[in-house]
Amino acid sequence: MKVLIVDDDKTTRKMISLILKSKGYEVVTAENGIEALQKLGLERINLILTDMNMPYMDGIEFIKQVRANPDIANIPIVMITTEADEDEKRRAFEAGVDDYLVKPTNAEQISESMKKIVKKIFNK
Repeated sequence: MKVLIVDDDKTTRKMISLILKSKGYEVVTAENGIEALQKLGLERINLILTDMNMPYMDGIEFIKQVRANPDIANIPIVMITTEADEDEKRRAFEAGVDDYLVKPTNAEQISESMKKIVKKIFNK
């Protein structure tokens, strides 16, 4: 399974990459939504983990663009953000996220979210 991590913070991308690679996932990274959309056009991605607050294109706009493209609209998306506000969480779900985690996250939270998404994918 190939996972795209979209986050403007290099340390966060590296930490999440290490967690996922240790669980056997293949990882691709992007610094913002624009770069992520380009990578989605080049690689077959099975799951997206994205931040909300990023330069050039925030996570909400990125999610909306993914969901509007029929070629990639069905890729599950998990928002991993510092935004704990219920209004922000609601906006993310309205845009089309499948799960929402608040930073700081740990390996267990990320793993549980991944398991839930994978189960959802294969139980359709």
